Amino acid sequence: MRTSWEMFFFVFLVTWRGALSVTRYSIPEEKERGAVVANLASDLGLDVSGLEQREVKLDTVHSKKYLEINKRTGELYIAEKMDRESLCHGKTSCFVKLDVIIKSPLRIFNIELEIIDINDNAPHFRMDRVELDVSESAPPGERFSLPNALDPDVGANTVNTYKLSSSDHFTIDIHAGSDGTKYVDLVLTKALDREKHSVHNLILTAVDGGVPARSGTASIIVRVLDTNDNAPQFDRPVYSLNMSENSPIGTLVTKLNASDADEGSNADITYSFTLYTSEKTQDMFSLNSKTGEITVKDTIDFEDMKIFEMHIEAKDNGPVPLSNQCRVTVYVTDMNDNYPEITIKSLKNTVKEDIPVGTVIALVGVSDRDTGDNGKVNLSISNNLPFVLNKSSDHHYELLVSEPLDRERVPEYEVTLVVTDGGTPPLSDNETITVHLLDVNDNAPQFPQSFYSISVTENNSPGALLSSITAHDPDLHENQYLVYFIIEKEIVNTSMSMLFSINPENGNLYALKTFDYEIEKEFLFHIEARDSGVPPLSSNVTIHIIIMDQNDNTPLIVSPWRAQGSVVEEKIPRSTDKGTLIAKVIAIDTDSVHNSRITYQFLQNTDATLFSLDQYNGEIRTMRMFSYRDSRHQRLVVIAKDNGEPSLSATVTIKLSTVETALKTYADMTEIPEYDIFSDLNLYLVIGLGSVSFLLLITILVTIVLKCQKPKPSKAGPPCRNSVISERNSTIADSTLVSNDAYWYSLFLAETRKGKLVVRQPVPKGSRYIVSSIPRSTGLTETSDSAASTLQVGE
Repeated sequence: MRTSWEMFFFVFLVTWRGALSVTRYSIPEEKERGAVVANLASDLGLDVSGLEQREVKLDTVHSKKYLEINKRTGELYIAEKMDRESLCHGKTSCFVKLDVIIKSPLRIFNIELEIIDINDNAPHFRMDRVELDVSESAPPGERFSLPNALDPDVGANTVNTYKLSSSDHFTIDIHAGSDGTKYVDLVLTKALDREKHSVHNLILTAVDGGVPARSGTASIIVRVLDTNDNAPQFDRPVYSLNMSENSPIGTLVTKLNASDADEGSNADITYSFTLYTSEKTQDMFSLNSKTGEITVKDTIDFEDMKIFEMHIEAKDNGPVPLSNQCRVTVYVTDMNDNYPEITIKSLKNTVKEDIPVGTVIALVGVSDRDTGDNGKVNLSISNNLPFVLNKSSDHHYELLVSEPLDRERVPEYEVTLVVTDGGTPPLSDNETITVHLLDVNDNAPQFPQSFYSISVTENNSPGALLSSITAHDPDLHENQYLVYFIIEKEIVNTSMSMLFSINPENGNLYALKTFDYEIEKEFLFHIEARDSGVPPLSSNVTIHIIIMDQNDNTPLIVSPWRAQGSVVEEKIPRSTDKGTLIAKVIAIDTDSVHNSRITYQFLQNTDATLFSLDQYNGEIRTMRMFSYRDSRHQRLVVIAKDNGEPSLSATVTIKLSTVETALKTYADMTEIPEYDIFSDLNLYLVIGLGSVSFLLLITILVTIVLKCQKPKPSKAGPPCRNSVISERNSTIADSTLVSNDAYWYSLFLAETRKGKLVVRQPVPKGSRYIVSSIPRSTGLTETSDSAASTLQVGE
């Protein structure tokens, strides 16, 4: 613990010492882009090879970035041309201050770059034409103020001297002001004679001291007048005053006093600013031309300008006005009128909750435009925060983590930085930064429930939304983003991804196919939710899909059998007794129990008093005996309806013909059509029988061919005694199960009087049927002692 604190103090000491040192360079202005100023890495003692891996930031006080650092060579080079006149606005010395901030570890270096002036501006006069009225009685040596030339350059490159064009009566006198500015007066060297020469045209040339020298000219027109001979006189030539900044507008600065020995209008004096007074000074102060009072005209700001110099001229009102000049210098006193400022130079506003103690969160700069104690600033934060401020230089602070952070306890911090100056009263400002904590991935997604049961009605549309399975993850950001997917599980060589699809973003579960209740009734699989953390965490939930039945299957009439669209024709004796079973309509429905419940009704009946129909078992019986009035041909249309909503139905038409003689047996009337409607079933049975017991099937087929013959269509004969045989050793896999009465009657009809089994439908040759029970109404009995009989259809 002691070693870590000693190391921290050593790093802080090195960083603080490096930040307080200042490295100075000098370059001429207007230097081309890309020009190297100096090798900063060498001068600062930095390793050039490590600069590319460290974050290097060059912070300047100007809006433009004039300098840049080459991280490969460590050289400081020009990124934008620098105009000294734009940067420093006529100051004698021009320095650009900038900070070099290097991280890993953090170091701050103060750089001062002196911009050396070059002679890139020519002098120019504020007035290109100056007109003077000079009395011819003016004595030699009288002086006249001329406009001084301005040159944005400084030092030797600014205005150095003035030259006047050749003249017998005038010369110039050059003198310097308190700030070094060169002024020029026109001096009369020889008495004027208006009658000889009333106007003098002169050229004044201003020349700077650059190499090569630059110059500018102004035209001077002197008109000779004959007038007043006494000029006004000020009580003192120079006035020095002190004034506080922010003085109210209208405040009296001073009152000038000039006197004139003349009398009358020649003694009336008018005060005015001379051309030596800058336009900015004239904008800040107002001069009363009659009284000589100087008052504040605009807000005075010490930070903008510290000294104002006014050149005042007093001129009388004689026919030929005479004048004199004085200088007023106003020194501005600083007031604590500028609030300190906070600048966030670097900020990590989003950090992980496990960030180490001592990590730099922000680099903060403070400043105050005031001077002295008014410009001294101090930065502070609240004490109840897990952060601390470390002063790295006079105007820079580091915001460090001082305690371990916990996102679950406090997800973010509002850190208010308060800066206060040393003025009286002190001024302060504040800046609030928000530090967000990032969560580590320590929570797995959670579903609201562990088991979902979803009901889906069959015949659904592919792509239909079944449900939305969503989980919640208390983590944040990428640790909270969940991806859903189905855990693969194969059912009869079909994967769950072929049946269902889940939107990986929102957990919406969709069906990819249309489900059929008669084929598949339920599915069971798992859905997993996985977050996007590193490493990712996940959880899963069980999904139970239940297929709900729809009434989508029409009843199929299997008895009496008839070809598609044909009419069943039956013959009955006219001597049939009341209650005799004429026919039995049997329909089957593959829907569920509720939708497959079938009822029978007459849709059409030739004589409603002759036949009755049982609505539940479909038996058609005679209600009375036939009379001689009854038609010999009866047409019955029976409809079979299921119990669905809406209900579906099928119809069968039965044509009954009555005959006087006794009918032949059912065996004599039944013909087996030559075509085979169960060709597909026969194919499946043959494949199954071939795979299980191919040799046994060949033996059975050969036996059937030898013992049975196929009946001819023209004459129906009784079936062979061996056409129905019992195969007690057959397996269930080789046979078709006849499990209910409806299916029985659809295949066979037993003639009760003779105890024969008659085929009602075309049955594939070689087919075998396992009869679990023979209906009692057939009158047949089982001769086998086994629980079921196996019937095989021969040729």
